[in-house]
Amino acid sequence: NYGRDVFTRVIYGTKYSLSVGVVAVAISCIVGVTLGLIAGYYGGVIEDVILRFCEVFTGIPSILMGVALMTAFGQSIGVLMLAIGLVYSPMYCRTTRAAVLPVRDQEYIEAARVAGVGDLGIMFNHVLPNALSPIIVQVTMGIASAILCASGLSFLGLGVPIPMPEWGAMLSEGREFMRS
Repeated sequence: NYGRDVFTRVIYGTKYSLSVGVVAVAISCIVGVTLGLIAGYYGGVIEDVILRFCEVFTGIPSILMGVALMTAFGQSIGVLMLAIGLVYSPMYCRTTRAAVLPVRDQEYIEAARVAGVGDLGIMFNHVLPNALSPIIVQVTMGIASAILCASGLSFLGLGVPIPMPEWGAMLSEGREFMRS
């Protein structure tokens, strides 16, 4: 296509695909872990509101939500990262909440509370480091999911703008040359 070296474009496109995956997971991790930490630590009405909000977002398919956000805000790599980050943040919220629930009732949390440490200090200095294991696993799997979602959106023409060599856009461009 246009005399371009496809292998070089695939290698160069790795930069875009990996950067979209890593930044999107970072955005979703920051948003999701913060909401999950608040929901798991406080419980009650706050937990119910946050979890119902997450369930609404989980009920919408990720590719459909990505298409809607990309259509609404325009086609750029930053919007793509933000759209995928927002789509996957409920997953991190639920994982963090589940990891925080057994930790918040430990004795060292009660000792920190008695010592006068505030809620933010307890959440970020005591609860989060001890609930980090499932979040790390989720992050490593989430990067692959974010890359696939970004490639799917680019394949549909809603991802990275056309001249950039992104994997999904390259697959879309190569469709017409498959039979020849």
